[in-house]
Amino acid sequence: MAEKILVTGGAGYIGSHCVLELVEAGYVPVVIDNFHNAIQGADALPESLRRVQQIVRQPILFQELDITDEAALQELFSKHHFSAVMHFAGLKAVGESVQKPLEYYRVNLTGTIRLLETMKTHGVRNIVFSSSATVYGDPKYLPLDENHPVGGCTNPYGKSKYFIEEMIRDLCKAERDWNAVLLRYFNPIGAHESGMIGEDPQGIPNNLMPYVAQVAVGRREFLNVFGNDYTTDDGTGVRDYIHVVDLAKGHIAALKKLKENCGCKIYNLGTGTGYSVLQMVQAMEKASGREIKYKITGRREGDVASCYANPALAERELGWKAAFGLDKMCEDLWRWQLQNPTGF
Repeated sequence: MAEKILVTGGAGYIGSHCVLELVEAGYVPVVIDNFHNAIQGADALPESLRRVQQIVRQPILFQELDITDEAALQELFSKHHFSAVMHFAGLKAVGESVQKPLEYYRVNLTGTIRLLETMKTHGVRNIVFSSSATVYGDPKYLPLDENHPVGGCTNPYGKSKYFIEEMIRDLCKAERDWNAVLLRYFNPIGAHESGMIGEDPQGIPNNLMPYVAQVAVGRREFLNVFGNDYTTDDGTGVRDYIHVVDLAKGHIAALKKLKENCGCKIYNLGTGTGYSVLQMVQAMEKASGREIKYKITGRREGDVASCYANPALAERELGWKAAFGLDKMCEDLWRWQLQNPTGF
């Protein structure tokens, strides 16, 4: 009997790619999402999951549900027998979190507490959590490994990820039958190679590459480059970009790790290579064959000069390694953007 995995926030960018990989790996994903960052498609399904169904040629189980709704969570867990939870649901815009800290803490922290309490009530003790490299704050050294100090976060979004990590760690310490894998993502980009699912930010994109792609496709006039006076090769910020499909495969590896009764484990998911903003612009120009106009503006508050991963621990302990390079990331992103110029 195939294992059922609850996927919270599974209609979003990373969640939908993980749902696809779960099906391909022989699991049965059950997805919950509240449509905060997802578009409604036909049959009350999110459009992203309707397309995942087309790719995998089988139905995806979905329920509209908010993780802060405790009664609805209890009912869901009474209906299904889950072997593990993949937890993506949460608010995720850095800038917005600075403006609306209470909302970020209410949704991200309260929602996670309700989820963990419901899991505990129903005897589900395995979780993969979608964390972030933002927990490292301003890097003390590079590349960032999992021993780097955490908690010096520069915004409420990053703090909420850090607090959730601490909650899960404390829970695993207090109750030895819990197993958790906390995955610290670097910068996911790209799309499924079919071009049918990808990143579809609502409103103005907060992240670099969706914005670059929208400039390339003609949706936006130019890119603002925030600062060119950092101590990097070309003065623009350097980040570790990872293909979203590589990231999704990392979650499948994490699920297998839970089977070892691993306690609480933490892994970086990145490539170990940093690229500057201008290098990313050039790579997207190459993939699209189009000029991408940009303007240099002042630095953005909370941005660091460079941030890239040491992914050696994930390679060693999860048997996972990023397979796709920058060209593939940009080609797949461009295919998605070209096929879906206005998103889903």
